[in-house]
Amino acid sequence: QCTYLEVEQAERTHAVVLSRPAWLWGAEMGANEHGVCVGNEGVWTREPLGQDEALLGMDLVRLGLERGSSAREALEVMTALLERYGQGGSCKEEPVPFVYHNTFLLADRAEAWVLETAGRYWAAQRITEGSRNISNQLSIGSEITAEHAGLRQRARSQGWWSGHGEFSFAQVFSLEQQPPRMEAAKARFQAGRELLRQHAGHITAETLMSILRDKGSGICVDSEGFRTAGSMVSVLPRDPALPCVHFLTATPDPSRSVFKPFVFVAGIKPVPQVRSPTFLQDPAKQIPRFQSSVDRRHELYRRHQAALELMEQDQERGQKLLETLQELEKQGLEGMKALLEGTETPHPEELADLFFDCVEAELKFYT
Repeated sequence: QCTYLEVEQAERTHAVVLSRPAWLWGAEMGANEHGVCVGNEGVWTREPLGQDEALLGMDLVRLGLERGSSAREALEVMTALLERYGQGGSCKEEPVPFVYHNTFLLADRAEAWVLETAGRYWAAQRITEGSRNISNQLSIGSEITAEHAGLRQRARSQGWWSGHGEFSFAQVFSLEQQPPRMEAAKARFQAGRELLRQHAGHITAETLMSILRDKGSGICVDSEGFRTAGSMVSVLPRDPALPCVHFLTATPDPSRSVFKPFVFVAGIKPVPQVRSPTFLQDPAKQIPRFQSSVDRRHELYRRHQAALELMEQDQERGQKLLETLQELEKQGLEGMKALLEGTETPHPEELADLFFDCVEAELKFYT
């Protein structure tokens, strides 16, 4: 059972860690036990938006992670389900529908892909070197590695492409008149590309954390009723003997949040402090949907929010708290560096408790 639709079950699914809006089934981003990572962004295209309830892009993120043991396999899972069920339905927990199509980043230890969609149509680009980012806009030009069988025919039948010369997915399927949000995305996309270019050849987890915290570029959003809700950075070593390490904030605004390490091992300790409450009469599941609202904040979210308010009221104490949190993050990064360099081999139980312990330590600072 996905957010709105039921799809056929797979024989077996992989363990996943997800960063997701609490009201829906899917996820904005996440990773699975095989080191596959997927994240999505909303886009608006020439294809009409599906007001009818279908799969959300966020459902596709989770389905790809649960069913794909490599980035390529996740891509195949996601495109097959997209073609079969389509995408549509509101992506926001509000009575007024908010609908979009999706672009995705997929990566594993060996390769990376960008997958972009317009309705049931899609194009994918395999990334073979350097770095790549996405934002709320189509970004695959003519460098298409795989595509929907009817993609070009669709473009010709709609009069969007003559059928001659170069075929650029972004050019053909982007709206001529972009919504304001797409215009802002152009600057964000360029800024992300530039920040990655500046660190070319020596991009570390810390580099990506600093980019995700960059407010000037608009990558870190903290205004206009929108706030970067959760952030994730994953380190996927090419050496299969080394574990993949996923850093998640589980709180909004990365510039004032702690990235905490998570590693897939057997017997992971549950972390109820970052699990949102469930409701018997959930307004997201009752028809008509979203007629009332509920408080979905988990414990860490609530305590972090209270701490942010304190930071705003008392600059000095706020600065002290921020420094303490940065120190906590630094310890986590150093521990993971030692693990990835092979200079330390923690017990599996230590890794199983790792994320729980980091959340507990953070909560202590908030009390």
